[in-house]
Amino acid sequence: MDDSSLKALLQHLPVSWWETDERWHVLESGGGAFADPDTARRFLDRVREETSLPERSRRQGHRLVRFDGRTFDVNWPLAGGSSRGHRGLAVEVPEPPADLRQYAAFADFADYAPAAAFLRDRDGCYLWANHSYAHLYGTTPEQVAGSSIEDLDSPADAAQFRALDQEILSRGKPVRHTLTYHRSDGTTGQAAGHRFPVQENGQTCVAGIYVDITEHTRAMHQRREAEEHLRALRDHSGLPCALLSANGRIEQASTAAADLFRTRLSDLLGRRAHTLLAAAPELSRLHLAWEALIARRVRRVETSALLLDAEGRRRRVQLHLTTVNATGGRAARVWAVVTHQGLAHEARPPLTAAQLRILSLLAEGSTNGEIAASLKLSRQTVDYHLSRLRALLDAPTRPALVARAYVLGVLAPRAWPPRPAGAPGGGAGAG
Repeated sequence: MDDSSLKALLQHLPVSWWETDERWHVLESGGGAFADPDTARRFLDRVREETSLPERSRRQGHRLVRFDGRTFDVNWPLAGGSSRGHRGLAVEVPEPPADLRQYAAFADFADYAPAAAFLRDRDGCYLWANHSYAHLYGTTPEQVAGSSIEDLDSPADAAQFRALDQEILSRGKPVRHTLTYHRSDGTTGQAAGHRFPVQENGQTCVAGIYVDITEHTRAMHQRREAEEHLRALRDHSGLPCALLSANGRIEQASTAAADLFRTRLSDLLGRRAHTLLAAAPELSRLHLAWEALIARRVRRVETSALLLDAEGRRRRVQLHLTTVNATGGRAARVWAVVTHQGLAHEARPPLTAAQLRILSLLAEGSTNGEIAASLKLSRQTVDYHLSRLRALLDAPTRPALVARAYVLGVLAPRAWPPRPAGAPGGGAGAG
C-alpha cells in the first residue's frame, strides 16, 4: 500500500493488511488488529492454511477465519494487487454473517470428542468435521470442510454414504447402524454410530457421529473363532473334559465326560465336582491343588483322582487342570481334562501299605524272595499277601495281577519305578 495516510488510519482499526510475493513471503504488513508482530505472523500462517481449502468453501472471495477466539472476515487476494505480489485484508467482525456462521450447535459438542463426527449439506459437501473424523483420512478438519464425499472416499463408499444421507433426509429420523469403509492405508474398517438430521442456518443437514470398532470387531471374531475351535475340541476329541467354576460347579462338559460317569450330559451340568470324587488317599492333595489354582499360585496341575460314576463304580484317572479367565487376581474357571483312565470297578477293601508295596515290587520284576528281602518279611508272608491280592483284584496269575493293578489305577501309569497311584511322585505334578 502506497498511501501513507491510509496506512496510518488502519493502524488504529481492528484490521490487518499485508502484501506478499508469489511464494507467500511477506513484503509489507500492518494494521491495528494485533498488538505485536509475532501474533500478526501467526495469523497470516492461519490464513495461509485456510486458503489451501477447496474453492467451494469460499463465499464471494471472502473467508471467515477464527483465530485466538476472534473472528475475521478475510478478503484474499484483494483486487488490484501490485506488480510485486498479492494484497490481503482481514477485518475483525463481532458475529459471522448468517450464511457463514460456524455450525456451533453440533460442533461445540463434538469438536474434540474421541468419536468421529461430521456435518454435511444436502449435496454431500462437508460443512464441518471434528479432529477424529479428519484423522480417519489422514488430514485436518480444515481440509475436510468444503470437500465433497467423493473427494475423500472411494466411489463405492461415496455411493453408500450418499444413500445413507438421502435416507436420513427423506425419513427425517435418526438411524443407528454399522458400516464398513476403506481406510486411507487401504485396509477395511468398521464403524458404529448414529446419523441424524439437524437444522443449521435454515437448511436441513446430515450429521453423523461414529466410533471405530474395527479392532473390537476383529477381537470378537477371533474370540468366536476360538470358542468354535474349543467346542469342536470338547465335543469331538473324545477326551472327557469339563469347565468348572471357581466354586467347583460344572458349567460345560463333553459327551465323553458324561459317558465316563455313565449319566446324561444334562444331568452332569450344574453338579458340584466333589460329588463325583470317591474317597482316596490323594483327595486332600487334590483340594490343596484346587485352592492353589483358584488363587493363581499355579496355572496348571497334573494329578490323579478316583472318580465315582452313577452306578457306584470307581475309576482311577489322571487329571490335567488349567485355569482360565482371571478376575481380580483369582481364577474364574478351570478346565479339567481326563488324560488317562483305568477300568471301572466295584468298591473293594482298601489295600494295606504292605500290599501296595508288594504290588510295586512285583511290577518292577522282583521275585517273591526279593520282595521278602526288600520288605524284611518272611517268604510265607509275601505268598499270603500275593494270594490275597489275586483274590481282591480278580487276577489268577502274577502277570494278570500287575496288569489289573495298572488298569484299575492302583499303580500310577506313568511312574517308574512302579509306585502306588496317588503317592508323592506317582504321576501328580504342578507347574
